[in-house]
Amino acid sequence: MRNTRMTNQKYSLEEIRIRLNELDDQLLQLLSERRQMSIEVAKSKVQTSKPVRDAEREQQLLVKLINNGNQKYDLDAQYITKLFHTIIEDSVLLQQSYLQNLANPEQSRKPLARVAFLGSKGSYSHLASREYFSRKNTELIELNCGHFKEVTQTVESGHADYGVLPIENTSSGSINEVYDLLQHTTLYIVGELTLPIEHCLVATSDIRLEEITTLYSHPQPHAQCSEFLGKLNGVTLESCASTADAMRTVKDLNRSDVAAIGNASSGKLYGLQPIQGNIANQTENHTRFIIVARKPVEVSTQIPAKTTLIMSTSQQAGSLVETLLVLQRYGINMTKLESRPIMGNPWEEMFYVDLESHLDSQQMQQALNELTKITKHLKVLGCYPSENVKPTQIKLQ
Repeated sequence: MRNTRMTNQKYSLEEIRIRLNELDDQLLQLLSERRQMSIEVAKSKVQTSKPVRDAEREQQLLVKLINNGNQKYDLDAQYITKLFHTIIEDSVLLQQSYLQNLANPEQSRKPLARVAFLGSKGSYSHLASREYFSRKNTELIELNCGHFKEVTQTVESGHADYGVLPIENTSSGSINEVYDLLQHTTLYIVGELTLPIEHCLVATSDIRLEEITTLYSHPQPHAQCSEFLGKLNGVTLESCASTADAMRTVKDLNRSDVAAIGNASSGKLYGLQPIQGNIANQTENHTRFIIVARKPVEVSTQIPAKTTLIMSTSQQAGSLVETLLVLQRYGINMTKLESRPIMGNPWEEMFYVDLESHLDSQQMQQALNELTKITKHLKVLGCYPSENVKPTQIKLQ
């Protein structure tokens, strides 16, 4: 029977708000209890060596929740699915973090980390740094850098424990400068994060688009918002080291004819207000960041992992295809293949490959053994937890 206590009576707005506050507090308490139970699940999996994700169990849970929500509480299936995708994702990440702390006890004892990133506070790299390490319950000493090479140099020199680098965007594609740095760095990839990018036009005051003469941002947002920018007449695009630097420039200029592209919440740090949002070419605009460190991380075999490697092949026809057939033969899924020129070797390419596979798995070791024999150069850049949790797939009636 559906709850009709609220629908059969009339309440004042104040009474409704009080009741909503009570319900919100109850939801928070239940979510907290559920998180604690997720940790207990992780502890039990240490004993049983079961993987973090159980697709069949997740599917059964989601189907049951949808049926109960619809039949007992008149809740829409899409609403329940969206809500519990978030809850399941949080549970998976919590369990992964617990198991990773067991696999890397020296890191779990460090409550403080020095992190290098591009730009000042409020840049997208800064937001990604805070998002990633908040999941680890790690406080940060934030080291802002003027360019990507400075990020890697700061970590390589030991002045930072980690570096955060954007690697690709769903709208503008791969960030070639970062790929080129990975070809020469001694650092390892130890983590990843995908961050929603919400580009917004910000300025010192509520100006009209026609009043803008100069627009500041990093070249990547310029590319990701090219369709919107193409509709602006007579606007000069100025490039900055980061979106945060662009916003600081607009603040310092304090003119009514300049604006910047950046995150609206970050704009508030610089006293700027949003002029227009949703200006990216794609509605679903995301940037994938990688976390780099001087030493590789140990990855629990119970959690989903990625392995990234770089390799070069001979100039003979079919050489690249031969390497990809090795991956196919061992059932290793490739999520990214990127080619970049090898500096100093004209017309030769270095290939970057992201694989959904644990480095220590039998399939991966066998594949690497074969790849080593047929490539000119091969290096593993890192094996790290896959923190992009894929939603549980079910068929909605």
